[in-house]
Amino acid sequence: MQSVSVLIPLALPGPYDYAVPDDMMLARGDFVRVPLGPRQVNGVVWGPGAGDVAPAKLKPVLARHRVPALRDPLMQFVDWVAAYVLAPPGLVLRQVMRVPAAFEPEKPVFGYRPTGTPPQRMTPARQRVLDVLKDTPPLPGPDLARLAGVSGSVIKGLHEAGSLAKTELATTGSERGPDPQMVGVALSPAQQEVAIALGTAVAAQTFGVHLLDGVTGSGKTEVYFEAISEALKKQRPALILLPEISLTAQFLARFERRFGSPPALWHSGLTPAERRRTWRAVAENRVQVLVGARSGLFLPWSDLGVIIVDEEHDGGFKQEDGVVYNARDMAIVRAQLTNCPVVLSSATPSLETFVNARQGRYKAHRLAARHGAAELPDIELVDMRTSPPQRGTWLVPQIGTAIEAAIERGEQALLFLNRRGYAPLTICRACGHRYACPNCDAWMVEHRFRRQLECHHCGHARPVPESCDACDAPDQLVACGPGVERIMEEVAARFPEARTAILSSDHMGGVAGIRETINQIAEGGADIIIGTQIVAKGHHFPKLSFVGVVDADLGLGNGDLRAAERTYQMLSQVAGRSGRETTGGRALLQTHMPDHPVLQALVSGDRDAFLEREAAAREQAGMPPYGRLGAIIVSATDQQEGLRFAQELARKTPSHDALRVLGPAPAPIARIRDRYRFRFLLKGTRQAPMQAFISQWLGGVQRRGSVRISVDIDPYTFL
Repeated sequence: MQSVSVLIPLALPGPYDYAVPDDMMLARGDFVRVPLGPRQVNGVVWGPGAGDVAPAKLKPVLARHRVPALRDPLMQFVDWVAAYVLAPPGLVLRQVMRVPAAFEPEKPVFGYRPTGTPPQRMTPARQRVLDVLKDTPPLPGPDLARLAGVSGSVIKGLHEAGSLAKTELATTGSERGPDPQMVGVALSPAQQEVAIALGTAVAAQTFGVHLLDGVTGSGKTEVYFEAISEALKKQRPALILLPEISLTAQFLARFERRFGSPPALWHSGLTPAERRRTWRAVAENRVQVLVGARSGLFLPWSDLGVIIVDEEHDGGFKQEDGVVYNARDMAIVRAQLTNCPVVLSSATPSLETFVNARQGRYKAHRLAARHGAAELPDIELVDMRTSPPQRGTWLVPQIGTAIEAAIERGEQALLFLNRRGYAPLTICRACGHRYACPNCDAWMVEHRFRRQLECHHCGHARPVPESCDACDAPDQLVACGPGVERIMEEVAARFPEARTAILSSDHMGGVAGIRETINQIAEGGADIIIGTQIVAKGHHFPKLSFVGVVDADLGLGNGDLRAAERTYQMLSQVAGRSGRETTGGRALLQTHMPDHPVLQALVSGDRDAFLEREAAAREQAGMPPYGRLGAIIVSATDQQEGLRFAQELARKTPSHDALRVLGPAPAPIARIRDRYRFRFLLKGTRQAPMQAFISQWLGGVQRRGSVRISVDIDPYTFL
């Protein structure tokens, strides 16, 4: 009897050996069901058995699922990611197998068709059902009821009367896929040149990293659509990764105009049935183009033709929980293992990408002008030290004047503040009590629209109290500082006739509500938009001509390695929403630090000079991309238990010439979800063996009690 090693999607050290029954044929990549203790679990055949145990003593594989086997490039990708981020390979495989329903036989779907036999008793509702089915193929009951405007009982009655018959529907779908031959928008000569270069790279079907570097509004999307068209001509699928896929209705509409049909979707907002259908369709090579979140990299692709990472600089591509990885970097590895090109697209490339392109490791393609007649907006600073807002307000007079002028022209104005809620802090005027989260070292944020205080780290919420918790004084609570809701309040008071809209992840309608609001704004249904970082996610608002940034200094003074870079990217992207189809786009940035290099770079428009200065500072300090960083976070429910373990870990730190260990130190937010956190930071040269060093280090200690250890290779944030 033969044996195979099976990798199970759990935090286990490696594959387990199982016996192969005589009547079963198994190959590498097959999905199987195996016993694990008292349970039965799904797994993947990772190779032949190790041979450590006689096959006769092994538990047998129970079944092979009728699902296409995983291809070698994806299995290699799982192993590579596990080794790089120091996660158990089973946890990485879990990213691939997150849809367990996909391994079970699909349940048949039935529809109704008319039999030609009228019911003895005809009603208007019954007639509407039969009318709907006159010119359509058989429809499932819920769809038929919705189209006819009737309840399910009406359809059931027609079926019992013999007027409708059930028929099994095909579930694989025969929808028309994207058509690469459809003509897109007319490209400018500069766009055409880049499109040809990308198309040539895709046609060659070889690996390479391409930076599509274009100013906001330069038409980068239309350019990389041409690369996708080339992949479709080669009959290889394309994967587009977006940082906020659930909010991209405008992008999907542009895609459908270009290719005649929508792409497949992959994000957390899909229903379980939609996830199952999409996963199976990818596994069976029936998806031509998919637009997805970062986890789209782990779908069971057979042979990708191109990977697009749009807004490659966006921090949303970094997964901070579970398996910690940066999808931008992993997309490059995935493309290399698949032997296809990868396109990194951005108006504000990350410093890592900028340096790689400058040094020739990536091929850079530049679009320096906006598409058509549109011009880049003028960016100006307002020094709040000399031009402060009026008492009791948050907007300087210049911004109010600019909003008024935009509305008079029939255009739109956007106010940006990257702070959710009404106010970041609530205190008692009588005793000074500050409302903090009981689970985290963070202040509770007031959300006045919902009349509650909320922690943005753990989600703990409570109603806004009528009296102070500490001194019981009534009506003494005061909000300190502005959030977008407070700016909304000021705007409503100053411009009572204007139509306003707020864009924030706290939107009361959830993701669907945000999408609806974005569409409403794009169609001109709002005069003034107040938003958080959601507004910087590549949206196109044709009538938007003015952007006001309420606090341009927010994020500059926190000492984070990437604070300046992230602030530049955010403000540049926000300002770039203006003037995309109007003349004279303009942005005003309120600041107390008008001489800060980030803000001066924005005003001058000299992005490359700013990045060169940042790169020089990083190189001098040996920081990424010229050096390597790693982080180890120790957490425990008991503060002293966590501290003792961190100190023990520090005493056992190995020594290495190319690596330096800093810490332990309490994390900047020392307690989250009632867990006390201590951080180590590892700093080394580009050649430093970071993973081997950490593996050796952590292998010499034994976790105890409530202690947990998290490893973050190439940390993006330091909280």
